[in-house]
Amino acid sequence: MGERDIDEAVRSGRLWDEFCDGLKQAGRQILRPEAAATMLDRAEGWRYLTRLLRIGLEMHLECADPDFPAFFMPSHETGKIGADNPDNLYLMARISGAHEYVIRGQRGTVPYLSFGSQKGGYETDGRMEQTGFLDARDLQLDADGRFEIVLSRTPQPGNWLQLDAASNAIIVRQTFMDRQTERPAQLTIARRHGDARPQPLSAERIHTGLKRSAAFVQGTAQVFADWAQSYLPHVNQLPLADQDVCQRAGGDPNILYYHSAWQLADDEALLIHLPRIPECRFWNLQINNWWMESLDYRYHRVHHNAHSAQVAPDGSVTLVLAHRDPGHPNWLETAGHQRGTMCLRWVGAREAVQPQTRVVKLADLAAEHR
Repeated sequence: MGERDIDEAVRSGRLWDEFCDGLKQAGRQILRPEAAATMLDRAEGWRYLTRLLRIGLEMHLECADPDFPAFFMPSHETGKIGADNPDNLYLMARISGAHEYVIRGQRGTVPYLSFGSQKGGYETDGRMEQTGFLDARDLQLDADGRFEIVLSRTPQPGNWLQLDAASNAIIVRQTFMDRQTERPAQLTIARRHGDARPQPLSAERIHTGLKRSAAFVQGTAQVFADWAQSYLPHVNQLPLADQDVCQRAGGDPNILYYHSAWQLADDEALLIHLPRIPECRFWNLQINNWWMESLDYRYHRVHHNAHSAQVAPDGSVTLVLAHRDPGHPNWLETAGHQRGTMCLRWVGAREAVQPQTRVVKLADLAAEHR
């Protein structure tokens, strides 16, 4: 589309009509025949699209200028994508592989911190592939825990995060064991050797931003609806996920992912048994709705990690997903859902320990723990 066509679309309002039409297409993902369809699931599905839109507008309009990058949260308590980790603080910034950038920060005390550069996007081909990665354990810090990271296509001395020509985003993962006692890193990002001021909003920027935001809602909803559908052959099991698929969607290379779906009757519970906890930097298991949003961890116990889970004398951990409290210390709440998805992560694990699952009657389980 040429400059004159873009100007006309903005002036006439055609741009807004096309934006709204693009959002309407995303609704088809909520109505897929295999998707959970209770009133709660449908209501959450429509809310999910509004959440994706908020994230998309931050990503592709408000914080989209690669000359003036800023960190924003692509997943958080009320905006969730692709089995978002309840123990994570996610940050993202939009950049261009044609430029160089610098991240300045103070390390904080979170157990796990990583930086990745990415290319692609859910709004284009459904992929967010890595172009560079830096583990915070390799950071050079000063005596006060401060650091700088240079982002560029050519190697740099000190802390360096690789970009390539197609790099368009930076993703930061900060993983807490205990949010009450640990401090996140404090981070800023700026273009290196850049000091100009932003130009006023142009027709091209609003056109591109709204078009990409609508495509992001549609593309993201479809990617993870496809993922949820792929779990149907192994409901209430928890096999190792296809790690290549996880990495193409923006996964952290230090993480081994297990994904599946769950479904329970009112009188049932799902036992998820970890025979042993491997030597690792972090682990957790979380419960999601069908749309692969973590359930509301502000008000419900929907995940456990090494800090919160009770370990058996033999070193194993058994987690119990149930609609009502079975009296088990590692209860996970369904929060009103009859079905959904779930995810287990081993981070930096020396071995892959396969979880074991079985469905039992809730009454039988409760009797065992009386």
